[in-house]
Amino acid sequence: MQGYKGKISIIVASALSLILLFAYLQAQSSEAPSAASSASNDDQLVVVAVGDIMMGSIHPSNKLPPEDGKGIFGGVREKLVSGDIVFGNLEGPLIDQGVPKKCTAKLPQCYEFVTPTRYVNHLRDAGFNVMNIANNHTFDCGVIGVESSITTLKTAGIEATGGATIGRLQRKGKRIVVAGFSFTLSDHAYSIHDIDVAKNIINKLKEGNDIVIVSFHGGSEGKSAIRTLNVNERFLGEHRGNVVKFSRAVVDAGADLVLGHGPHVLRAMEVYKGKLIAYSLGNFLTYKMFNVKGVNGLSAVLTVRMNLDTGKFIGGHIVPLKLTDEGVPEIDPRREALKLLKNLIAEDFRQNALVIDGTSGALSLAH
Repeated sequence: MQGYKGKISIIVASALSLILLFAYLQAQSSEAPSAASSASNDDQLVVVAVGDIMMGSIHPSNKLPPEDGKGIFGGVREKLVSGDIVFGNLEGPLIDQGVPKKCTAKLPQCYEFVTPTRYVNHLRDAGFNVMNIANNHTFDCGVIGVESSITTLKTAGIEATGGATIGRLQRKGKRIVVAGFSFTLSDHAYSIHDIDVAKNIINKLKEGNDIVIVSFHGGSEGKSAIRTLNVNERFLGEHRGNVVKFSRAVVDAGADLVLGHGPHVLRAMEVYKGKLIAYSLGNFLTYKMFNVKGVNGLSAVLTVRMNLDTGKFIGGHIVPLKLTDEGVPEIDPRREALKLLKNLIAEDFRQNALVIDGTSGALSLAH
């Protein structure tokens, strides 16, 4: 009898999961405009953005996914490929036979990643065309690792962005640039700390381009860092910047969209002077070597529709995701990320003009 009851429980649980998934997919198709339909509008730029990506590492031990990563983006690929710009934050270098260099000083909680160059094919096949390299894993294999990443990405048709390396794209007759900032200054990362310099950089980029997108790596990390506060943040003794002050300043200087990452959790979004700021897109695909428990495992695919002439936010969409225990993203029928983001926006930006539909994930301006 106990075995029979156990089977019934499993059947009921499975049926409930299917019902939730069906309801979520139905809500998406009936209420939210698809990225594909948005991308067909010649007066709009569609940007699809996700957070931290680390597809597997051969250091400190071999932790590469089954079948060498084939299909690792399969559960979410269709949500990525329709953007004019498809952006992610690359954690760690793409290099073959790379020698890790960052943690030789035995720093506390120091992590290094080494991802084989052939894994760039997974990024390309998933639709990515811009990858940020301005972060605290830029130099995991030293300068040679950074150079390998840039060359590998460009060979695959993907723009790299970080510091003097500016992502440059032409879309719908417009010149678009993506500039990469981080809390660590280098040739491959502009600094989020020197706001006057940052504003000057954006001013100059705006003079020669139509749309300027800013990517930044900053803020504290983990579940205790889920709030977006207008303060200088620290983590493990490092200055991680005032991400609110920085983001609003670059918008004042001409940035049309600001995409944040680094805390490894989702953070709130706001519309500031008509431009969208996403303060942290969280973990997206972080194979085996990241903490993906609780809020660290909630993620999203953000689609933003912008006016091509003004760069102003028109609308968008969020696909809520949940990472598996291995750190692989899957669509979440329970929509936990939507609930979290709605709460964070209400807590951190009370006067915010941004509204999230808790069922469909549609993003819109408040009327």
